[in-house]
Amino acid sequence: MTTDRRRPVVIGNWKMHLTELWSCKLVDRLLPRLENADGVEVGLAPSFPSLRAVAERLADSRVALAAQDVHWEEKGALTGEVSPRMLAEMGVRFVIVGHSERRIHFGDTDERIQRKVAAVRRHEMVPLVCVGEQESERDEGRTLAIVERQLRLGLGSMSVKTGSEIVVAYEPVWAIGTGRTATPSQVEEVHRMIREQLGSLYGAPTASRIRILYGGSVTPENAGELMKLAEVDGALVGGASLEAESFANIVLAAL
Repeated sequence: MTTDRRRPVVIGNWKMHLTELWSCKLVDRLLPRLENADGVEVGLAPSFPSLRAVAERLADSRVALAAQDVHWEEKGALTGEVSPRMLAEMGVRFVIVGHSERRIHFGDTDERIQRKVAAVRRHEMVPLVCVGEQESERDEGRTLAIVERQLRLGLGSMSVKTGSEIVVAYEPVWAIGTGRTATPSQVEEVHRMIREQLGSLYGAPTASRIRILYGGSVTPENAGELMKLAEVDGALVGGASLEAESFANIVLAAL
């Protein structure tokens, strides 16, 4: 790990919640609460129909626009999909790729995720690559092997030179939306392994600059303890990002 602290990043994933109207109301309540959070990079990932409205609300702020998914093709007869070019032109900075809900419910394989990651990078956006094991895989002692496979296949042959090109999020599937959170020792073990794998792919100096987030029932109550861990560089927040005060408190915990 580098002696210079990586700038933390906290992303709110609103999933399939909030209409355009309520998305804008949430942004309006949130931004004043983040005025003293300059040391943290913050992103919001609304649903696709709300992206434009949220982008306009964020235009004069330090908060970045994020997208929840993407297709790897530039255009085509792909009803219901959204291309990386569309996102880039809307000012999206981060794109969540490989979230467990996409893997489980929508057939996102490691190979599909690799294509999405490459497409996001072609348009100079930052893929937020999600990895994480299911409860049965943890019980079988396969956590590290599963996460390593997802990481390596998801990144593929992508070039990373500065460390700012990607963000990785470790999200144990059994902790997402369940109220259960991985213990600090569990988080530390997996994050340390991810950092080592990134080092083998890109070299230790570059890997030391890549930010690794934790996600999985992150709340204002547990955020402080998680953020103290040496290899945790922020959070990918689901349910707690739907309420302005709770999300702002998580952001402030990352300072």
